[in-house]
Amino acid sequence: MTTVETANPEIAETIDVNGIATNYHDVGEGDPVLLIHGSGPGVSAWANWRGVLPELSKTHRVIAPDVLGFGYTERPEDVTYDMATWTEHLVGLMDALGIEQAAVVGNSFGGALALNVATHHPDRVTKLVLMGAAGVPFELTEGLDKVWGYQPTLENMIEIMDVFAWDKSRLTEDLARIRYEAATRPGVHEAFSSMFPAPRQQGVEDLTIPDQDIRGIEQPTLIVHGRDDEVIPLSTSMRLNELIDQSQLHVFGQCGHWVQIEHAEDFLQLVGTFLAEA
Repeated sequence: MTTVETANPEIAETIDVNGIATNYHDVGEGDPVLLIHGSGPGVSAWANWRGVLPELSKTHRVIAPDVLGFGYTERPEDVTYDMATWTEHLVGLMDALGIEQAAVVGNSFGGALALNVATHHPDRVTKLVLMGAAGVPFELTEGLDKVWGYQPTLENMIEIMDVFAWDKSRLTEDLARIRYEAATRPGVHEAFSSMFPAPRQQGVEDLTIPDQDIRGIEQPTLIVHGRDDEVIPLSTSMRLNELIDQSQLHVFGQCGHWVQIEHAEDFLQLVGTFLAEA
């Protein structure tokens, strides 16, 4: 395990996970919480969770990796990006860090991965938090089609950023430029474009977990969604709430796909209270 000295906050620690050099943030002390980011172009653990890490790490050990194929985690040329590979990588990270169990928080695409870890490795998960999560069937939205079909120009990144938030004042050109630069680092777009090729409805289906498996989830589950989400429809979280017995659903009005950014204080209070419950 090594720590990289750098001015780039996206790059934290590196650990070997099944032969893959994996970039991850590991902050705080206490019961472990694994944060799994979404699948937008140029995304990283830091980009997704930078507002969550400082607060949540006051009470928990928080681990936020760059999922295989994203951010600053190594991208082997021969890798196949699918649910099985991503899940194996996340569980392998827990093994490498000596973490037997963790609460798992998944955002969007990361929500589907969190569900997959919980259904295939239930003994590793204590609680689930699903935020704007994929994982159940839905018709591909125009917003998600834009995100997964991203072609690397600054103008296209500005258009995609507009899809994510309800409050458009948050979407500065500087933010779009940062994400554009991240999305166009060597090898990043090539990996991204291979993950969700057209027809992209198949990508939704590839992230779907069978209903009977989701019904088998016994861990307490907090489900969070923005009412005005243009990327993943609110109906997915309503369905997850129906399927998981020990679940509660919280819907934020005037909120898009970025609950943790647009309603950061309320989100952190909600998650903190949920994680603290016996």
